Amino acid sequence: APKRRFGTMASSWLGRHVLAVDDFDDAMLSEVFSTAAKMKRMVKEKGAAPILAGRILANVFYEPSTRTMCSFDAAMKRLGGQVISVSESSSSAKKGETIEDTVRCLQCYCDVLVLRHPEKGTAARAASAASKPVINAGDGVGEHPTQALLDLFTTFNARDNGSADLSGLTLTLVGDLKHGRTVHSLSLLASKASPPPRILCVSPQPLAMPEHVTATLRSRGVQVEETTDLRAALPSTDVLYVTRVQRERFADEEEYKKHAGSYVVDKQLMELAPAHMMVLHPLPRVDEIATDVDADPRAKYFEQMENGMYVRMALLALVLGADLTALGD
Repeated sequence: APKRRFGTMASSWLGRHVLAVDDFDDAMLSEVFSTAAKMKRMVKEKGAAPILAGRILANVFYEPSTRTMCSFDAAMKRLGGQVISVSESSSSAKKGETIEDTVRCLQCYCDVLVLRHPEKGTAARAASAASKPVINAGDGVGEHPTQALLDLFTTFNARDNGSADLSGLTLTLVGDLKHGRTVHSLSLLASKASPPPRILCVSPQPLAMPEHVTATLRSRGVQVEETTDLRAALPSTDVLYVTRVQRERFADEEEYKKHAGSYVVDKQLMELAPAHMMVLHPLPRVDEIATDVDADPRAKYFEQMENGMYVRMALLALVLGADLTALGD
């Protein structure tokens, strides 16, 4: 299909699946971030703009979700669209239906599908069977590309100068880096910057970042360092990205308990951090960030969640070819 033009620019997002961060080029990132900024201003000023009126999103979630599911739902509705929701308990997966057949059926009723699934690679399988755009909302321990987009958007917006330049910046990833799809996607997306940030991985050894991820990062010229010592890492950190140890990824409860609570960011620990540092977390948190950090101006994780809606509004509008002129400049 020909690309619809927004002013003089053809969008590369139109009709695309959103499966992995390596699918995005610089122009696409610039477009989605500038569109998200417009969405943020629009919501502050008038709450909604019906640029996706008559369009329907299918929210297909085979894993529990609060923020991702609700933010996609809210994003579509703020743009005038409608949402149908499907969970594993309400779908024919219970009867043995494949994800390919589920997608082929659901796309008869909608214009775009958002999919979360516990098995890595399922989003790509769904996309291969779909004629409508599929957005990966997390596939097991694989990727979570829309989370990475909102994480980077928050990083740029929370900096004093709003700069999109990541050179000289140290991004410290903490927690369960083995199972954490959010850190896989964020590190890979950040590595596409020119030049990329330094990435510091802090985790218990058994929960270290997968070797295939660190190898890819290093092949792109990223300075990657791995340690178990958060206190030593903190003073040089610009962005602290904290993740929980994911109970649902462990087959052995005792193994989970061994690593749960490995790192706790609290008010006392934050005294070691630079004044300009920001703290991000994809949420939900368990006990890895104490509530006494919430009032610290460096805590940006609730702002991060709000930004998720604006980024997802931008993605839906771009993928579905909405007329963005209603948003203004």
